[in-house]
Amino acid sequence: MEKEFLEIIKNNQGIIHKVCSFYCDSEDDRKDLFQEIVAQLWKSFPSFRQESKFSTWMYRVALNTAITSFKKTKRRPDQNKLTYDNLQVAEELPDQETEDNIKLMHQAITKLTGIEKSIILLFLENKGYEDIAEITGITQNYVRVKMNRIKRKLRTYMNIDN
Repeated sequence: MEKEFLEIIKNNQGIIHKVCSFYCDSEDDRKDLFQEIVAQLWKSFPSFRQESKFSTWMYRVALNTAITSFKKTKRRPDQNKLTYDNLQVAEELPDQETEDNIKLMHQAITKLTGIEKSIILLFLENKGYEDIAEITGITQNYVRVKMNRIKRKLRTYMNIDN
């Protein structure tokens, strides 16, 4: 079972890295969260019933672990500051306006709650509402409602009219 688990983690570690980079600013925090997620996956692995895709189950465990960790760090002041220097942005950006918009978007996302970050992360990963609902454990209709609210919040945080 251990060998199977390690192989699956190796093949799907990109999911964990994406979640970690979305919820953590520093490399050390990302490594800690990565280990915490893998530990939770290992603890939960025997209960995986294969009723959904493994990646869906993995996202669910990873996001739940990240949200729990996020809530803990929110209680500690000065632990969740995101600076533009910490962001991994493409080397060549078309223009200053695009660069500024990306920076503004990342700053706006940091103001979202844990579940909102999960939903927007999955949305930015091109997951459909059905997949987002399955991963987060909320209804598809509620995902749509949350997405509209998240978009509204992001527009407000970014000072975009609409």
